[in-house]
Amino acid sequence: MLIDLHTHSNRSDGTETPAEVVRAGAAAGLGALALTDHDTVEGWAEADLAGREAGVSVIPGVELSCQSRGISVHVLAYLVDPASEPLREEMRQSLDSRVGRLRKMADLLIADGYLDSYEQVLAQLKEGATPGRPHLADAMVAAGRFPDRNAAFADVLNGRSRYYVGHYAPDVLRAVEVIREAGGVAVIAHPLASERGLVVGDDVIAAMARAGLGGIEVNHRDHGPSQRAHAAELARRLDLLQTGASDYHGAGKDNRLGENTTAPEVLEELLERGTGSSALGAPLSR
Repeated sequence: MLIDLHTHSNRSDGTETPAEVVRAGAAAGLGALALTDHDTVEGWAEADLAGREAGVSVIPGVELSCQSRGISVHVLAYLVDPASEPLREEMRQSLDSRVGRLRKMADLLIADGYLDSYEQVLAQLKEGATPGRPHLADAMVAAGRFPDRNAAFADVLNGRSRYYVGHYAPDVLRAVEVIREAGGVAVIAHPLASERGLVVGDDVIAAMARAGLGGIEVNHRDHGPSQRAHAAELARRLDLLQTGASDYHGAGKDNRLGENTTAPEVLEELLERGTGSSALGAPLSR
């Protein structure tokens, strides 16, 4: 069974609805996928229904935007209880901060002619979606300032640009703590993707493991061969699960569903450890 444990819908920065992501997964031959939108669980119910119809098991997840010593870190949270108040509070703070950040970045871009109005940005946001830089990129693409998201990120939206504004993100150790409190399994996403920007050292991942981190996303498009080997060795040394995924965003990125996958026995272990929620959609083939 092919398993992809990292996908995004238009409830955050993907371009397809949760149902479309699930149907695309079925078309790609996936037996199971995880919907892991940024700081929100809004797509779970729709993905659940689509999974039942398409015969795909949907693993409920969320990708928390975190930080360690000012370095951005993403942590995937699988099988969490969405009603857990500590988790809900962290997501609320992040979402509130993202709204203000979106407006600040838009105002800077408007001042220099990259956008005409904030309404152009709002037009790219689906109701209930987690706002982020991809929506700014989509607005500038629609306005004819850039040919695609990648070009916008390479220029005015990268983390070193003067247009960049940060947002609230919990410390990674706090994130692991709230994920565990919510009955979930925490997996650090693409931790060695240095082309994206600064990455944390092995010492931080080791500290996360001591706090209860469950796994490392080893196989990812943004990990080259040496990074995959390093991540796999680190996972073995720290006794962490090794996952692989596409980080699919629909038309928002080149990533293809199923281009990196997770072994069935790893998914079985995740399902045994995660007590906050159950796998959605069609039952898993065993």
